Amino acid sequence: MPHVLITGGAGYLGSIITGRLLEDGYRVTVLDNLLFRQNSLLEFCANPRFNFVYGDCRNEELVRKLVKDADAIIPLAAIVGFPACLRDPLSATSINYEAIAMLNRVRSAAQHIIYPTTNSGYGTTTGALHCTEETPLNPISLYGRTKCDAEKLLLDSRTAITLRLATAFGVSPRMRVDLLVNDFTWQAVTNGAIIIFQKDFKRNFCHVRDIADCFAFCLKNYDAMQGEPYNVGLNEANYSKEELALLIKKQVPNFYLHFAEIGDDPDKRNYIVANDKINQRGFVARRRVEDGIRELLVGYRILSRREMTNL
Repeated sequence: MPHVLITGGAGYLGSIITGRLLEDGYRVTVLDNLLFRQNSLLEFCANPRFNFVYGDCRNEELVRKLVKDADAIIPLAAIVGFPACLRDPLSATSINYEAIAMLNRVRSAAQHIIYPTTNSGYGTTTGALHCTEETPLNPISLYGRTKCDAEKLLLDSRTAITLRLATAFGVSPRMRVDLLVNDFTWQAVTNGAIIIFQKDFKRNFCHVRDIADCFAFCLKNYDAMQGEPYNVGLNEANYSKEELALLIKKQVPNFYLHFAEIGDDPDKRNYIVANDKINQRGFVARRRVEDGIRELLVGYRILSRREMTNL
């Protein structure tokens, strides 16, 4: 029964990935410092294949002890997003890069590692051409730079898989509202209106459960995939901010949209992404943004915004 160590496994992605891997029969150990006081893993406590360790991913003594018993490692622990990294650049560097370098140093080459980076590393392209894994990386924030640097370090080892994840959306036990689909939908149901800058800037999107499915797929197909990066997103979901807002308006008709011609969004990423490489390996994301919006509308009837961001 393979054993997977997930650092940061109580977060937005990790809470879903943990459940997905337990369903597949893996033993799962999560290391997390519960920075946001989340209790997102409580439902797994009765599972004898689940273990939780409270601690910091930068604690080398602790990490060495946990790595020793792992067949595979998924390092999710990170300061996520450019605003959070801007607010605490020292933690961003030590967690997003230095902790990954330490983890890579203490693991053996035989231990599988699947690392989630971000397709925001493609930066401010024109939005006209599809970015492939061969497209030069051009991160425009500290978050993007730390993730790209960690990815390069792992790929240089030739014994890792890196996943350049599209912007995630959907409901998770450790909910985040500060992701674009989640945020726009929240604005629709709470404020009924939104001001959008750079309405034509594009992103690729992927449901959080498709991302979890992709990690499970990579674990099962590791030998054939290792040593390379893969874009992971929904093929038909290269949407501009305007297109996304209009999708939400179809389900929330009274959502007032104002597309501002004057003013800037501090997040200036603009790119469309090709996911052909991982599709050809056999994984295809399937959950539509429209379905995610419907899911979010239901979820937001339960939740308040408090403690649902990374800030």
